[in-house]
Amino acid sequence: MLQLRPSCECCDKSLPPESADARICSFECTFCTSCAEGLLAGKCPNCGGELVARPRRPAAKLAKFPASTQRVVKPQGCGKAA
Repeated sequence: MLQLRPSCECCDKSLPPESADARICSFECTFCTSCAEGLLAGKCPNCGGELVARPRRPAAKLAKFPASTQRVVKPQGCGKAA
């Protein structure tokens, strides 16, 4: 089950579960579209993997399978992709 992390690891922008602005890699590192497509050029800075659109969980399923509330943020922001 995807964690649906609540924010961008680079800029800490909020990314609620229904957001179409979230991008993830296969390890679920999470970034906003602006950081993923701009600064990171579609490549995860943590693992070097591809960043793709994060699936959205249907609202009816969020009560039983809630999104994560743990924010993962790089204090120094994101630099060049791995």
